[in-house]
Amino acid sequence: MAGPNLRVLMKRHPDGMVRVDDFTLEHAAMPEPGAGQVLVRNLVLSLDPYMRPRMDPLPSYAPPLAPGELMPGGAVGEVIDSRDDALPNGTLVAAPLGWQSFGLATKATVRVLDPALGPPSAALGVLGMPGVTAHYGLTQIGRPRAGETVVVSAASGAVGGVVGQIARIRGARAVGIAGGERKCRYVVEELGFDACVDYRAADFAERLAAATPAGVDVLFENVGGPVMDAVLGRINDFARIALCGNISDYNRSEPYGLKGMRALLMHRVAMQAFIIADQRAYWAEALPELSSWLAAGRLRYREDVAEGLEHAPEAFIRMLTGANFGKQLVRVAA
Repeated sequence: MAGPNLRVLMKRHPDGMVRVDDFTLEHAAMPEPGAGQVLVRNLVLSLDPYMRPRMDPLPSYAPPLAPGELMPGGAVGEVIDSRDDALPNGTLVAAPLGWQSFGLATKATVRVLDPALGPPSAALGVLGMPGVTAHYGLTQIGRPRAGETVVVSAASGAVGGVVGQIARIRGARAVGIAGGERKCRYVVEELGFDACVDYRAADFAERLAAATPAGVDVLFENVGGPVMDAVLGRINDFARIALCGNISDYNRSEPYGLKGMRALLMHRVAMQAFIIADQRAYWAEALPELSSWLAAGRLRYREDVAEGLEHAPEAFIRMLTGANFGKQLVRVAA
C-alpha cells in the first residue's frame, strides 16, 4: 500500500550523463522511531556533485549505490515525533536523511540548528558541508598569503563562491572561473572576486591570462578537465592545489584525464585531494568563523531552489550540467 513517505531511489547505474529515468519514485510507509530516535520531516534537501560518483559501481571513499537504494543527501528538517528528550518536537536539525519526505535520526546523526545564525537552509550551504569544504580546502591546503592569486573553478557554486570570498578576507586576489557572463558578473559584483573568466568564451585562455598577470599561486579545483589544464598553464613555482572535485568527468564514459602533468613537475606544485567527510573535527573550527563572517555581511551566497521532491532528479541534472545558479536545493515541504 502506498504510504506518505515519498522517496527517490536510484533505479539503475547511469550510462554517461544522468537521465531522469535513472531514478524512480516510491511511496513508502511512515518510519516509526524507536528508543533514542526521532522522526524528522524534511523541509529542504541539498543536491551536491558528490552524489554523482556514488551512482557509479566503482570503488570510492564511500560504497557505491546499488539499484533500488535511496539517493543520499543532507537535509534540513523538523523533529515531529521524538523518542529523545534532548531533541524535542519542533527542533530544527540538519541530517543526512537522503531524498525522502521523512527520515529517522538520532542525536549522534544530527546537527541542531540555531536560527539566529542564519536561515535554516544555510546549514546546507555556506554554514554546512559546502562552506566547511571551502574553508578547509583553502586555508589548510591552499594556504594563501596576502597578495597571492587564488583561482577558483565553479566560482558561482556553493563551494567555489565561499572559497573566493575567504581568499579576499585573507588578503589574496581572487579570480573565478564560471560558465557564462551572467554568472561571472555575479561572482565579481556580488561575491566581490577581483575577476571572473567565462570558460565558455572562445578566447578563454587569453582572458585567463589577462586575469592572472602574475600567474596562479593557489588553485581550488572543482571542475578538472580542460579548465584545469588551462589554469596549469598559468601556474607559479611552488603553487598549491586543493583538489576538491572533478565534475567535468562525472558524466563522461571515458575520463578526460590530465594533460598538464609537466606543469606540476616543472613548477614543483603541491596538489592534495581531499574529502571533507574525513575532517569531522574541523567543523567546530570552521563554523564559528563562517557564521561570524556571514553575520558581518562578509559572506554572500545564492540559492537555486526546485519545488517538490519529485523534481529532484531534474534539479540534479541541471546542477551537473551547470544550468543552476548557486547552491542547489529542493524544497520538500513548506
